[in-house]
Amino acid sequence: MPSSSSGFVFGLTAVALAAVGFLGYQASATVPAGLDTPHASAAPATVVSKAPRGRADPGVPPTGSGVGERVVYSVTADRVWLVGSRNEVTRSFTVTPGDVDPAPGVYRVTSRSNSVVGTDGTPIEHVVRFTAVDGVTVGFSAAVDDTPEQADPGVRTGGIRESRENGDAMWEFATIGAQIAVIP
Repeated sequence: MPSSSSGFVFGLTAVALAAVGFLGYQASATVPAGLDTPHASAAPATVVSKAPRGRADPGVPPTGSGVGERVVYSVTADRVWLVGSRNEVTRSFTVTPGDVDPAPGVYRVTSRSNSVVGTDGTPIEHVVRFTAVDGVTVGFSAAVDDTPEQADPGVRTGGIRESRENGDAMWEFATIGAQIAVIP
């Protein structure tokens, strides 16, 4: 490669780094007082707004749930939306949550398991975990026998159950690091 083109690439790199540095400075300079200090009891870093009350539209991502590719989970509607990179709903379905709900906010998929036994003793598959609440892991999963579990009132569960078909779709969509937006 001639030296003039390598100088051009170096120049573009320098300009890009300067722009990123400036934007980072600008973002940090506009943080309201106290928001840059972590708190032990703080909810996730980014909080999404409340979903409108009433019936959720399965064909439209909920307002305030973010932008781009993400999983949106409404704890009050017991509904999930798989939203593509162009903000289009690729799939939406209802779920049956456990008795431990995550706080509204934005999370990332932290781990996945192809098949395990759930905390309620039910064999489950396609487990997609994204947080824990008071020591209880919260994530999406499908019962292998595709029947609703009979919850043991003495066992706290964070499993958000979906059908096997929807579990397959979640497994394909929500890989490690994928964004999960939890809304009320």
